Amino acid sequence: MAATQFIEVDGRRIAYHRHEGQGPWIVFCGGLKSDMEGTKAVHLEDWAKARGRAFLRFDYSGHGESEGAFDAGCIGDWHRDTLAVLERLTEGPVVIVGSSMGGWQALLAARAMPGRIAGMVTIAAAPDFTEEGWWAGFDAAQRAEMERTGRVELPSDYMEPYIVTKRMIEDGRDHLVLRAPLALDFPVRFLQGTADTAVTVETAVRLLDHAEGADMRLLLVKGADHRFSDETCLGLIEAALEEVLAAC
Repeated sequence: MAATQFIEVDGRRIAYHRHEGQGPWIVFCGGLKSDMEGTKAVHLEDWAKARGRAFLRFDYSGHGESEGAFDAGCIGDWHRDTLAVLERLTEGPVVIVGSSMGGWQALLAARAMPGRIAGMVTIAAAPDFTEEGWWAGFDAAQRAEMERTGRVELPSDYMEPYIVTKRMIEDGRDHLVLRAPLALDFPVRFLQGTADTAVTVETAVRLLDHAEGADMRLLLVKGADHRFSDETCLGLIEAALEEVLAAC
């Protein structure tokens, strides 16, 4: 496997793997506290290489091999990381694949650089989760703890507990995508499992209803969970990506 490479963003080294090939570039944006060595990221890289396609995967600051502490980061920091790798490590049109929080990052990238994004696939996209999920779900004691200590610890079904900081909540409000027009003027495929306990089917339907675009579809997969990474689900991601690439 090729050695990890790095670029500097806001004074932190951001880790990535980049494989040149036929465009448009396929860029994978991982989920919260995930990294570029995850099943979906590595599988799609192998898929792209086998077809001679350009592919990029990377770690946000505070994730994987990139510098920084996770609980010092926020959506805006990871948005700047995403834009930096798109601007500096790819050329021409991009098909962006976003998993969970990476789906929010994909939507933010489409809003920030609409001329570059040629297509999108999301997997259990989690737009606005800091506000609609975390903050909205806090009880009075948790909100008081946030004000008192600047942080709250939340359990996770998939990994160690999340440390949610006041900065994450406040910064998230500056990056909401479901409360203003969201134009996705390119082929889009949203994938969502019905057994996902982190992102609800209702969230996926709300995103589909809210976004504006002529070629947009939502695929619900009965019984699939948030990981969406078994053999069947990986095949569905491939098929969605093939559809988007063919329509670009």
